[in-house]
Amino acid sequence: MDQTMDYEKIRKSAAKRQRARNVIVYVLLTVWALVVLFPFYWMLLTSVKGYGEYNAEYIPKFYTLSPTLQNYADAFRTVPLGRYLLNTLIFTVVTTAIMMVVITLAAYGFARLEFRGKNLVFTLFLSLMMIPNELVIITNYATITSMNMRNTYLGLILPSVTSVFYIYLLKENFAQVPDSLYYAAKMDGTSDLKYLFKVMVPICKPTMVTVCILKVIECWNSYVWPRLITDDENYFLVSNGIQEIRENGFGRENIPAMMAAVVIISVPLIVLFLIFREKIMTGVSRGGTKG
Repeated sequence: MDQTMDYEKIRKSAAKRQRARNVIVYVLLTVWALVVLFPFYWMLLTSVKGYGEYNAEYIPKFYTLSPTLQNYADAFRTVPLGRYLLNTLIFTVVTTAIMMVVITLAAYGFARLEFRGKNLVFTLFLSLMMIPNELVIITNYATITSMNMRNTYLGLILPSVTSVFYIYLLKENFAQVPDSLYYAAKMDGTSDLKYLFKVMVPICKPTMVTVCILKVIECWNSYVWPRLITDDENYFLVSNGIQEIRENGFGRENIPAMMAAVVIISVPLIVLFLIFREKIMTGVSRGGTKG
């Protein structure tokens, strides 16, 4: 009887400690979530404040009693935000589509095909990740300029159609597919390309979707390269258009209109991530785990 009572006390004590730990963890997670989400809240709040209301606030307010959508109308009427969005959409879609073809073929070659010096080539390929991005940008800039492709979609797209990291991620995922499937397909007379698109791609679809989404986000947020290679407003992307909006559009003092433009630019990526967040996490975990 005494042993039963002691066991019950120990169980209740352990349960209380576990509840206390859970409360602490959830409190910390809630605080961290508020810290992370506050800039988005402040951006959205500022975008619905009137110009006069915002400038009249000597102490910033965390609410507004008279929200307005005028700033969003001004974002499209005052500056060519629609053109920036269209340019970014073209750049993102074309770059991502070409890159998916390039990295899929490269990853399949390293993962499944056998050729002389494959390991050496792949090692040298991975060593490219050690080169600072600034050096690559300088080389790309000199090349694109010498080919007279500044202020063109081709000049924007070409340097971004491959990625060593994505090839490595996809190659590791392809390597997890059992060799028996490949040998069985070859015995049936299946070509390598048919095996790639009929077997490998469907099996590794989560990782490919993840890579595609991450590339879309990368292209949408691209800033340094488009800023270097374009000085024609007709080819500005949204990331570069923000600076143009600030300097020659709304002016430096019209912060609410600026925030409205930023909200318009940010919403597509936020929606995309919320829709595919589970696929992103699944694809990354599968790509980084072998066996």
